[in-house]
Parts: sequence; structure tokens; C-alpha cells
Amino acid sequence: MSQRILIRPTPWDARALDIPTWELLEYSEEALRQATLKHGHYTVKVNPLADKSLLHYYGFYYCDTLIEPNCEGGRLRTIRHPSATLSKDFELRAVLEICDGAFMHGRFHRDFNIGSENADSRYVRWLTDLAELNQVYGLFWDDVLAGFIGYDKNSLVLHAVSDTHKGKGYSKYWWSLVCSDLIDEGCDEIKSSISATNLSALNLYSSLGFSFRSPLDIYQWLNSDKQG
Repeated sequence: MSQRILIRPTPWDARALDIPTWELLEYSEEALRQATLKHGHYTVKVNPLADKSLLHYYGFYYCDTLIEPNCEGGRLRTIRHPSATLSKDFELRAVLEICDGAFMHGRFHRDFNIGSENADSRYVRWLTDLAELNQVYGLFWDDVLAGFIGYDKNSLVLHAVSDTHKGKGYSKYWWSLVCSDLIDEGCDEIKSSISATNLSALNLYSSLGFSFRSPLDIYQWLNSDKQG
């Protein structure tokens, strides 16, 4: 009988981290045993209330807790400001400069086995892929590029604001515009995924009428045995 496949490769992470990367499809001892057989970096998402003893036994370590903001169209609080605008016509290089180093809350930056340059590369490559698919909004304040929001279908998957424009209360206008635009295009619900440590993002989503669900603890492990 063939072995059940409980781990999948994540090539989008591997190309940035320059090592094989994998995701466990379930939290079980069988899946954890499979992780010992191949060299690389592993990720598993588990219920925060689950018993973590197996994870610790196999060497997995905590990196982050993700939560899912979600909002149906009728609950969205739309907020407008004449200086805040969107455009998908922007200079990619300028957007990538904002992206580089912007995701210190991310689980890859918090993983002590991954260098910051590799972690930054993951997000830069991801944003580049989204831009090639025309799935990135440039955020402008008085016609000056101030940030970006990348999306996939009805999910806001990657977003950041430049240091120059942070902390000024502008984000609620851009997020309101993007969410409204996606709803106008037929999305019944808008969602995202953020680190529970990212309080500014949590407060932003809450101010726009989002609620929160589906918390997941993220555990990771580097199997450095190249003979595995």
C-alpha cells in the first residue's frame, strides 16, 4: 500500500528561501514522521487549542498566530477622502521598494532559521507575481504613491504603506476603496489574513466593519539533514 501524501511542496517559498519548502496538510504524527524523511523547511497550521506536544517532540517551534478578518458587503463601512485614490497603473519598482522590509510581522521574519534577506525576498517575489496578474492596487495620496494592496479573488493577501504615509490615518480610506471596488466586481465577502501581533492592521479592519475568525497557530521546522 502506498504511503498517504500528507505533505505538499511550496515552490513559491522555495525559490525565495533557496531551500526545499513544505507544508503539512494535517497535524498528525504520521505527517510529522513524513517531515523527517526529506530535507527542507516545514510549516504546519494548527488549532490554537490543540495539544502541541507532538510538535515539540518533532522539533517544530511556534512562529505566529494568524486570524482571518472578514466582512460581507452590507457590513462594510465606506470612508472616503478626496486625497486618497487607487490605480493599477503604477511603477512596479517603486511598489517593490515599499514592499521590501515591510513585513516584519510575518512568520518568515520571525523564524530564527531564516535570514531577513530571504524573508524579504519571499514577499517581493509574491508581489511581483500578483502585479503580473494585474492583482495589485497602487495606493495614492495626492497623486503620490503611498502603498499597495495585492489581492486574490476576494482576499486581500499582501499590503503595505510607505513609512512616509504610515501613522496618519490614511489606510482606512484606501482599504475602504479597495473593498468597495471588489464588492462592485461581484465579491459577496472580503477577507484577509493577518498576524495576531499586527495590532494596527487588526484595528484597521475592525474600524471598517470586519469581524475575525479562524485563528491558526503557525509552527515551523527546518530539517537540516540533507540525507533525509
